[in-house]
Amino acid sequence: DQQHLTDPNSFSMILMGDPQGYTKYDINQPLFELCTAWVADNIDNLHIKAVLITGDLVEQNENIVRNRKMLNQTSREMWESASRSLARLDNKVPYIISAGNHEYGYQHAENGMTHFPEYITFERNSAWRDMVVSSIPNRNGVVSLENAAFEFKDPHWGKLLVITSEFAPRDEVLNWAKDLVNKPQYKDYKVIFMTHSLLKERTAERISNEGYTISPHNWGQAVWDKLIAPATNIRLVICGHTGKPGVFEDAVAYRVDKNNAGKDVHQMMFNVQILGGGWEGNGGDGWLRILEFMPDGKTIKVKTYSPFFGISPSTKHLAHRTGACDQFDIVIE
Repeated sequence: DQQHLTDPNSFSMILMGDPQGYTKYDINQPLFELCTAWVADNIDNLHIKAVLITGDLVEQNENIVRNRKMLNQTSREMWESASRSLARLDNKVPYIISAGNHEYGYQHAENGMTHFPEYITFERNSAWRDMVVSSIPNRNGVVSLENAAFEFKDPHWGKLLVITSEFAPRDEVLNWAKDLVNKPQYKDYKVIFMTHSLLKERTAERISNEGYTISPHNWGQAVWDKLIAPATNIRLVICGHTGKPGVFEDAVAYRVDKNNAGKDVHQMMFNVQILGGGWEGNGGDGWLRILEFMPDGKTIKVKTYSPFFGISPSTKHLAHRTGACDQFDIVIE
């Protein structure tokens, strides 16, 4: 069930939702590795420039006491599973992760402690070396890819900048990102901003408050007010985080708003962890999104696909979702 671009002059980025449902059960872990193996196998076919991951690589950042109602792996085992799956992409394609609430504290983002920089080390993936143009230390003062900017170039799209941020980013992070997008060398770039939490599922309301004690913090609406709306070149924002068991529409959200300069900013939430059986299911049925950047330099075609279903002739008829929330165009004017 090989996938193809609609135009051979396009390139793509692959969007993956929160993978914690894959890593928290050992029986689910091969599904995450299947997804990353599929990406690695299609880098040339789909002209893949990057993999975007909305965060929550693990269910709990630092815990050895397993709550058997919701997982069967320790935190170390979950981190090792995520690292093993991502290794499929190392030295082949950059992957950009917006660290989620489950990457912090012990179980529930009680504080800023995280093992993220121990497992997602800059040196493990040579694809980052010529793309990372800026980063700042994490909440613990440790150099990390939690807050980093990645530069891409394309003959049709020109120059693009993808900026990713920690969960509930501090003012320091938002100011770093603001200063970056306002620098003369980046003013004409098209910027994609990634943060774990911004929109609520289905309704696409921006989140104004959350119950996590991690501090200092900015929730979704504050991120919009302080960074996204004032920026003239942030044109697409990607997040994950929210969702609930139900139909597919309860795992996604999308809205468009004008920034302070009157330009459309597209905001897309994608988090499929509750598909494939709910919170304690298989972690998401392998659903991901193929973002095809068309050679017109302004259109992104969004397709929703599952390598899990596509791998077998007996199930590949289930591997494509074509509803209004699954397949649509984003036009960046």
